[in-house]
Amino acid sequence: MTGKVTNHPSDVDKLEEPAERELPAAAIRALEEARKRRDELPAQTLPREVNGRDGPEPTRFGDWEKDGIVSDF
Repeated sequence: MTGKVTNHPSDVDKLEEPAERELPAAAIRALEEARKRRDELPAQTLPREVNGRDGPEPTRFGDWEKDGIVSDF
């Protein structure tokens, strides 16, 4: 393979910051409307699970473990 590797850790200091992009007015309005809609929604809480697993919701990570058997879905 020939050529200079540009993503080497020593090259990090040499990288330039990407230029700020100007968003169209329609995009700015859409982002603002979406933010307002999100702010108006009530905070979603999960109901308490009876005899459920400890820790975070396992389906959130795309897998499930029961009695040492792991299934991915």
